[in-house]
Amino acid sequence: MKRVAVVGGRGFVGGELLRLLVHHPGVEVTAVTSDTHAGKAVESAHPPLRGSGLRYSRCADLEPADLVFLAGVHGSTAKILDETTALAPKIVDLTADFRIEDGALMERYYGWRREGEHARAFVRGLPELHRKQITDAHRVAVPGCMATSAILSLAPLAARGLLQEVQIDARTGSSGSGASSGPANSHALRSGVLRVFAPFDHRHEAEVVEALGVGASMTVTATPQVRGVQTVTKVAVGEVSERELLAMYREDYAAEPFVRLVNSPRGTYRYPDPKVLLGSNHCDVGIVADHRGRALVMGALDNLMKGAAGGAVQCMNLMLGLPETCGLTFPGLHPV
Repeated sequence: MKRVAVVGGRGFVGGELLRLLVHHPGVEVTAVTSDTHAGKAVESAHPPLRGSGLRYSRCADLEPADLVFLAGVHGSTAKILDETTALAPKIVDLTADFRIEDGALMERYYGWRREGEHARAFVRGLPELHRKQITDAHRVAVPGCMATSAILSLAPLAARGLLQEVQIDARTGSSGSGASSGPANSHALRSGVLRVFAPFDHRHEAEVVEALGVGASMTVTATPQVRGVQTVTKVAVGEVSERELLAMYREDYAAEPFVRLVNSPRGTYRYPDPKVLLGSNHCDVGIVADHRGRALVMGALDNLMKGAAGGAVQCMNLMLGLPETCGLTFPGLHPV
């Protein structure tokens, strides 16, 4: 049984991690930290964990483990990385601190510059594209939720040189803003809203640019849902037919346990829909093309699962030599 710890277990992502880990057959949760809630029961913040017996401890009291998840606020990982490395040989980071390798790109989007040995040591935590590197890695940085949806939905086209400048329309639920978001995310101001809050230069845009090696622009809209991300991207594919495009996606993702191609000629759920993915670790992708050389590429996922905690556990499984799907086979809830 592998020993794992969660640093920053107070927020939504930390809670989702713990929900997965306490029922995972291959690991034991040895510590959950929150300096502001040290001594309190974890169930005080995450009621589904009633009966788990877990209590928050201080980060300074963290003991050695086989792997540590870093799920604090963005910017916190760099501050504690050396101390954490001394306690655990493997780290999975869910903050934005080391998601981007290019220092100039990181500085443009985040105002930080992460360079040198630490920055180079992190592998991008997308098993579908970097499985071998993650398996051999000591440090993994899990991508952002909208970046995950966009990258997975566009990667087959990028691999074949069919992407130029792309415009991504991303939609996200309120949990993507975190448990301590500001008043704009309160129920009174978020309920029923369709609010464009990032017309350009959203931080997840940088991850797409670097991961796919193409120019990309992302516009982000807040939706009334609590969970869920959907990305919709228009691309020019020239004379490539929809049949040929679908064949590309089937070739790339047929063996992937958590990516499904969704493209049906009829029915209610014809294309990727985040509502039917809630609680699951799947990313559904779809593509349709018209007769004018244009295609619409869609991706959908649960932002707290495949877009964060689920993706992190998938990486953990690879890093610890466990079956990749272990603890992640829940198919999602419907209807909700």
